[in-house]
Amino acid sequence: MKTDEHDTDTDLGETPAMNGLGVSPGIAIGPAHVFETGMVSVPEFRIAARAVPAELERFQDAVGKSRRQVRRLRKRATGLAESAAEELGFLLEAHLQMLTGSRLVRGVEKRIGEERVNAEWAVQAEISQISKSFAEVSDPYLASRIQDIRDVGVRLVRNLTETPFHAFSNLPKGSIVIAQEITPADTAIMNPDVVRGFATQVGGAEGHTAIMARSLGLPAVLGVGDLTESVETGDTVIVDGVSGIVIVNPDAKTLAHYEWRRKELVKEERVLARLKRMPSVTRDGVDITLQANVELPIELKSALDVGAAGIGLLRSEFIYMNRDDLPSEDEQYRALCDVIEAMDGRPVTVRTLDLGGEKLSMALQDQFADSVNPALGLRAIRLSLKVRSLLEAQLSAILRASAKGPVRILLPMISSSREVRQVRQILNRLVRRLRRKRIALADPLPPLGVMIEVPGAALSADGLATVSDFFSIGTNDLIQYALAIDRGDEQVADLYDPLHPAVLRLIQFTTEAALRRQIPVNLCGEMAGDPRYTALLLGLGLRDLSMVSAAVPRIKKRIRALDIGEATQRTRHIMDQWDPGRIATMLDDFNALA
Repeated sequence: MKTDEHDTDTDLGETPAMNGLGVSPGIAIGPAHVFETGMVSVPEFRIAARAVPAELERFQDAVGKSRRQVRRLRKRATGLAESAAEELGFLLEAHLQMLTGSRLVRGVEKRIGEERVNAEWAVQAEISQISKSFAEVSDPYLASRIQDIRDVGVRLVRNLTETPFHAFSNLPKGSIVIAQEITPADTAIMNPDVVRGFATQVGGAEGHTAIMARSLGLPAVLGVGDLTESVETGDTVIVDGVSGIVIVNPDAKTLAHYEWRRKELVKEERVLARLKRMPSVTRDGVDITLQANVELPIELKSALDVGAAGIGLLRSEFIYMNRDDLPSEDEQYRALCDVIEAMDGRPVTVRTLDLGGEKLSMALQDQFADSVNPALGLRAIRLSLKVRSLLEAQLSAILRASAKGPVRILLPMISSSREVRQVRQILNRLVRRLRRKRIALADPLPPLGVMIEVPGAALSADGLATVSDFFSIGTNDLIQYALAIDRGDEQVADLYDPLHPAVLRLIQFTTEAALRRQIPVNLCGEMAGDPRYTALLLGLGLRDLSMVSAAVPRIKKRIRALDIGEATQRTRHIMDQWDPGRIATMLDDFNALA
């Protein structure tokens, strides 16, 4: 097979690269603008008891000013591209809620009154306390929500100290923004005609900043260690949002390589865009269903734009975010109806709440002791079955919303058939109650499925298949639990291996159990969205994959180039192997030929 001269690593120059998380694809090249961000440094001092009312008033003035600023930002956001405008509107609405009698505001007022400290210090202390309460959340999306609270805190402190904010005005055209961190609001006021991309020292793929970058089409890399110490304003910088690397002052050979890669990516995006209306079918005529994973309603448009066949995983946690109380059944019903109606007849799989109770909200925080290991503690279906009112409200909302379009119910972190039977009993009771009230429900009722993400569930898949209507394999947690590796821990992240034979056997056992029982099975982890694994997953018998929307076109392209018979034969040989390195070599060799 002929290799383009630019495809080999030998064409890269000697300039070292800094590694981070590629959160928004694309390659940006241009002069760096180092942007100073972060909380303003403030002193701590005590105030006299008689000064407390005045200090509280000063804090409320800052809260009021912050609200006005957020409202102005929200108005300005309407001029952005549709997806970016919706995302920023969602975010800024949450910021306004946090500036209106939230835990943050109440906590600051309490500190001023009881500890008699200045307002600036009270803000920073309260944010620090809230941060600690989020620190052990095992769900990366939910843990990243602390950034929203920090953003509001920075705004409050700047207004209290009257520190001016210099945004991205007067930047040279084609600039690359470099910063310690960038808030979603900062991202929203970047002009894509001026800013080509950005990189930060902190941040994650699950946060609003990453979502905003993708909405605006700005290449971005977050979490680059020592970034701000390594770059000066005016340096030439390459931001590779695909590979997650940043290169500072590249030599001529490196620069030429990335200029070529940037042009090739543009061509590839044009080709992928033409796949939207083409069927997801292999060369030998086997149809494969490609669905989207959705965390926020803002992502629905992206799912539709890439031609996703439905939502294979709707993470319902967004309904519970940025609030101190639990959403009512009616609130959940309305939120789900919006999603289902937006999908216009395409199926929506709603995963019930997957979060640890002690970190869920102020409404539940005081009811349970902190878990020593939250990833293995009271979370997901365990929490829902312990707090029945929580589960009943959510299931009832899903049942009611099912009248609006095709819906499936997915239970997270199932480890035994007993848990499924308990949920089904509750579901049946709710159905009878709703029918007595003459509330419209889907006919037939929504299927009830389980996520296979605990090794024990995979190994007992035969039994679970007798009490479940479908399976959804969550490879992210399945790999972590099977290999006892936290991929978020940089000390062991390199050991996180989707091609470990134990992981592949768990996927194989689950898939075969579902096929024997003739129930649907899909795979919704990150493996589904990586073209490297597509042939292997299809060879294992999977015909339904769910992934982030952006991955759908590339996976469809890979599927259309595959022959199921060839993929199945190669997979059989792979499953006879015991060494992950040998497995990787065999898979990559097949991918290079197919």
